[in-house]
Amino acid sequence: MQDEQPDPGIIRAHVLQLMQRKDRIEREIQELTGILTQNGVGMNDPLVDQEGFPISNIDTYQVRHARHRIICLQNDHKALMKQIEDGLQGYYSASSSESSMDTQPIGSCQRPQMVIHQTPFARVTLVSEGSPADYAGIQVGDLIVEFGSINSTNFKAITDIATVVQHCEGTQVNLKLKRHDRFVSVNLVPKKWLGSGLLGCSIVTL
Repeated sequence: MQDEQPDPGIIRAHVLQLMQRKDRIEREIQELTGILTQNGVGMNDPLVDQEGFPISNIDTYQVRHARHRIICLQNDHKALMKQIEDGLQGYYSASSSESSMDTQPIGSCQRPQMVIHQTPFARVTLVSEGSPADYAGIQVGDLIVEFGSINSTNFKAITDIATVVQHCEGTQVNLKLKRHDRFVSVNLVPKKWLGSGLLGCSIVTL
């Protein structure tokens, strides 16, 4: 007796639920980060002066609560991203064809491992030294074949990439690039750096 194959529709619905939870967590983290910004501190700035007295213009209780909650949410977010990645891989494994997934793309930091794409949809025209893109090994002239879950079959505009970048700040994004006559895979972590944006590179559509 053969084992029943998982229903791609059920897996997809589960992944969508996970992504909704991810979005809620990201919104709450953003709101809590706003509290820190209002108090003029980050996650590690001191809340007392050199003599050990609370700094008068900082709501110490509010900041400590926000920091603790952010740490908890970041851990939840990390675990959730792993579940989403596993769910996406399960979806692609269960899907009978590539087109069944591409017609209803799910945004994700991770590129699907079970689907092979070879058609580029964008080009890297600039990489700033010391940027996240630079550290990931991205080079000027690289053609982007996959950016997270984005590929030539579901790509519509550069804003698609921007959406993935915003959702995946601080999280590893899998990229598949075409460099000259070969394909390479890199792991990019969008994050704030000394320059502008979260990537430090310029990307244009083909």
